[in-house]
Amino acid sequence: MWKTVGQDHLIRQISASLQAGRVGHAYLLVGPPHVGKMTLAMDLAAAVNCRGEENQHDGPCGRCEQCARVSRGVHADVSVVAVGGDSQTPTRISIRQVREAENFLSITPVEGGWKVIILDGAETLSAGQSESANALLKTLEEPPERALLLLLSSAEEAILPTIRSRCRILGLRPMSGELLAEFLITEHGAESAYALWLSRLARGCPGWAINALKDPTVLERRTALVDDIAEPGSSPLDDRFSYANTLAGGFANDRESVRQTLYLWQSWWRDVLLVREGVSQHVQNSDRRADLESLAAATSSHLVVPFLRRIQETLAALDANANPRLALESLMLDVPAA
Repeated sequence: MWKTVGQDHLIRQISASLQAGRVGHAYLLVGPPHVGKMTLAMDLAAAVNCRGEENQHDGPCGRCEQCARVSRGVHADVSVVAVGGDSQTPTRISIRQVREAENFLSITPVEGGWKVIILDGAETLSAGQSESANALLKTLEEPPERALLLLLSSAEEAILPTIRSRCRILGLRPMSGELLAEFLITEHGAESAYALWLSRLARGCPGWAINALKDPTVLERRTALVDDIAEPGSSPLDDRFSYANTLAGGFANDRESVRQTLYLWQSWWRDVLLVREGVSQHVQNSDRRADLESLAAATSSHLVVPFLRRIQETLAALDANANPRLALESLMLDVPAA
């Protein structure tokens, strides 16, 4: 009864540990946004607390009261700590939140058999606040009995090595387009061609595709972002810097939104390169094929390839707490010009 999809390699690994009674005290779940990290974390929280009579102890049964309460988010021994939970530090997990998590873990389970803390956005522990990371490190070194820490991150390289080394790392992979499309069709009733298109836009991440199916504004926001991305190459430098400054201004309050915008930049220029090289059947932004073909005809591949590298370098710089305005303005200088 695992709700996690597309991660069979991890389910097999975790099921074997559960069955053998060798559950680790800390796991680092890493992968792209919306790939299913929180779903897997909830599955793990349910699995260690599951009391189903028919459970083979290799995963959650999905039917007992323990599993149901974890699924509804009301289990007394499972707590989610997320970025924004402290109004004084809205862009990261604060030292206060870590201290509260430590107190939570120190209390004997009152409902299930395990206390579980899920830290969503674990990479922010290193963002200019070593106290939070150090406090968590102490808990990782001396974990309470029957306590499980699940760290979720879309930027593994931003996690301190001392924290990574004390966790079992579970790497979540994007699903193949065909598998994700099939999932959207069979589990969510999507029409075949639409499901395939969404699976390409989602880059193999089921959470984004499901959100897009349920909420039309997800695709509306994506269209607005693509409109902005399609312009800068032919825009004056002042306009590109203005765009960079707008992104940088939002970075302090919503780091992940800026990261997602840069991922969209990546997919756009990857598509330009694919069209340029004659393999347009693999483009993700297929609804903008005319724009892609026009840009590909006017742009050289030897400019696009290094720019794709520059986007990746900018993402890494932002994760390493570089000045966002300087990093993004520098990126705008390298946008391939038609």
